[in-house]
Amino acid sequence: MVALIPVQTLQRPIVLIEAPTNLGLRPPRPGVEPGVWEAPQALRAAGLGSAIGGSARRTLPRPVYHPDPPPFSTIRNAYAIYHFTLDLAAEIGDIFAGGDFPLVIGGDCSILLGGLLAARRHGRFGLVHLDGHSDFFHPGNYDVSSRPGTVAGMDLALAVGLGESLLTRWDDDAQPLIDPHDVIQIGERESRDPDFAFADLTATGISQIDIFGVNEIGVAETWRQAEALFDRRGLDAFWLHLDLDVLDQRVMPAVDSPGSPGLDFNQLAQLLHLLRESGRCIGADITIFDPSLDSTGEYARAIVECLGNGFRSSIT
Repeated sequence: MVALIPVQTLQRPIVLIEAPTNLGLRPPRPGVEPGVWEAPQALRAAGLGSAIGGSARRTLPRPVYHPDPPPFSTIRNAYAIYHFTLDLAAEIGDIFAGGDFPLVIGGDCSILLGGLLAARRHGRFGLVHLDGHSDFFHPGNYDVSSRPGTVAGMDLALAVGLGESLLTRWDDDAQPLIDPHDVIQIGERESRDPDFAFADLTATGISQIDIFGVNEIGVAETWRQAEALFDRRGLDAFWLHLDLDVLDQRVMPAVDSPGSPGLDFNQLAQLLHLLRESGRCIGADITIFDPSLDSTGEYARAIVECLGNGFRSSIT
């Protein structure tokens, strides 16, 4: 089996990385930037560091957002995302080198690329993509000339090598950031719609348990099936991507694209606890919380409590 970093380091303290980026999203309204870049500060103010036992914190500079694609790309902020990914991967790599657990607080889903790039530089690994949407737009399933692309809607496709080469080819390596057969997507809520946009996802080799499946078999069995996949693939390590829109909009409306059905906070905390306690999770990113939709701070506090319940007890 392939280990990313020595097993004895997998339970070391969490180091928070604040990634205040909104580069991967469309403007919610003309002239208005997406508010997810404020999430790291809002969650820190709500007590995230003490809740999860994180003893250290790093912060990346906020990148400049542009609503339109740059020259020679159909993707908003493509070049800025490229450079932010390199910077984020370097920060994560430093934390890996110290044997600690990087927890990246975004920001939008484009930060997944930085986590995967850092992980690939250290070995082979899997991916748990925990998201209410599969984020699998690519030139094979939508007309790129019809609208500007946003990385937050295509992060998983880019990760397995589908999309513009600027964001699929890293370190002069023609291979994708991750083998699709080493990925499990959990939580998609539109997969049973007749016009599901990502009907080609599983044909690539990605495994999926949609939200209906999670609710049918339960959280513990969901993790058991994910772990069984990693066993079959010979993987001791995986990266976790958590988009908070996997939560049902009844408990978490303060996200970019809320919806139902979804997990509740107890289910999410239970799943995070199982993933972390497995000893295989070598890092994670948390995305899409929008504090501009949380005027009272109640959702920030609920997220912090959930992450604390999911992560803290397993830290040594």
